[in-house]
Amino acid sequence: MEEFDAGLAWRRAPSVALRPEPFGALVYSFRTRKLSFLKSPQLVAVVESLAEHPSATAALAACGIGESQRPAYVRALADLARSEMIEVRA
Repeated sequence: MEEFDAGLAWRRAPSVALRPEPFGALVYSFRTRKLSFLKSPQLVAVVESLAEHPSATAALAACGIGESQRPAYVRALADLARSEMIEVRA
């Protein structure tokens, strides 16, 4: 996969299920059988809102993720993209 582009429109992959947990959420791909952990409720909110915004950057802003926190969130989204939990919207 190429480098993650937060300027693109993203969404949770259709084969992926999120299960809320006190720490954030479990994320499971029925296609790849990979299990991941989202370690904060804020990251869960970002992932769940990706499809509602024109870009990942816009989703981060809409979820109240400050500029100083954004690099960490972009890295987390990049990891989710590499593991095929999120994908670019067409």
